[in-house]
Amino acid sequence: MEKRPQVGVIGSAIYAPRRPEQSYLEESLHAVVQLALRDAGMTIEDIDGIVVAGNDQLDGRAISIMMASGSVGGVGRDILSTPSSAEHAFVLGALRVRSGMYKTQLVVAWNPLETADVNETQRLSNDPYYHRALPLDDLASHALQANVLEAQVPGLREAALNTTVKNRRHGARAYPHLSPTPMERVSITNSKMLRWPLTEGMVSRPDFGAVAMVLASEEWIAEKNSQNTAWIHGMGWATETAFLGDRDLGQVTSLQAAAKQAYAEAGITEARQAFEVAEVADATAYQELIALEGLGLCERDQWVTATARGDFSEGGVLPTNLSGGATSYNPIFCSGLMRIAEAANQARGRAGSHQLANVSRAVAHGASGFAMQYNTVVVFGRESKEMTQ
Repeated sequence: MEKRPQVGVIGSAIYAPRRPEQSYLEESLHAVVQLALRDAGMTIEDIDGIVVAGNDQLDGRAISIMMASGSVGGVGRDILSTPSSAEHAFVLGALRVRSGMYKTQLVVAWNPLETADVNETQRLSNDPYYHRALPLDDLASHALQANVLEAQVPGLREAALNTTVKNRRHGARAYPHLSPTPMERVSITNSKMLRWPLTEGMVSRPDFGAVAMVLASEEWIAEKNSQNTAWIHGMGWATETAFLGDRDLGQVTSLQAAAKQAYAEAGITEARQAFEVAEVADATAYQELIALEGLGLCERDQWVTATARGDFSEGGVLPTNLSGGATSYNPIFCSGLMRIAEAANQARGRAGSHQLANVSRAVAHGASGFAMQYNTVVVFGRESKEMTQ
């Protein structure tokens, strides 16, 4: 078999400003890129290519890459853009290095709040005949999914509340300037109902943020003696059909397919024993639970008892979303890349206040689109792993 170039994450940065209303997008992108390059011990001159992910509707402007190119260092340099999701930008950057044509890649995604109404923007992006008339936005689709799951799993609301409390607690530690105090269970339960069964305390408002990651080939890492690497052991990605009426919202088959692909590449046969930590999509607590099932980490008949035991809390059998996840901080469009960056940081030993000791392997999951339409899974390891094709 032919040996495939290994790819490692050697730098990352998450830009979560205290005063987002005072942050200009172009300056923020420049700042997060410089922080990621500094983390990697590099300059922009060491970067062979750049992949950015931006959403014109949320940006409130056309062709976002034209605005971003100067800020991220893309002028006169190989640069690509993907509008589908931030996690897809990571996959594209990793594949470019794996191709052997590039030694380094910079991946950048952002979520501005320059559009007047995020929910209205999401509704207008739908087809004009069915979904737009509902009216359908992210929150409405998440609520539809939550209702289906509550009907299928007895006692699920209890598990969802336990998960929300856990993530709020993790978020208060990881990003105290964004989530200064954990929310108590009663305040989450009694907060304003947004879309049944989701209360205001169960979700996080859309927020401003940016993420940048630096990827490099095994050859480049060895040549530069780069330290603190999170090696990509496996990746997988898949997509659900776009029309919600064609889907069973209680199942996410594309996540199962993505996990199967990533695990096969990483040589994982028993997911429950493979990881010390996980970062998964959690626009709602219901999403986190179904993500754990799709990743083979917890069957749904165990959701209620596992969350009650604290299995996914700090100190549990599989700490999940030690960053607090999107439950605590939700820069919508780049939330998936943030989950990937957080998992990579755990493997690199660079997660700061929420670092788990002795992480040898971590799994990241990003989801985007209505009711988790797009799903991406990335397996990271602290040690390199020979890849063949």
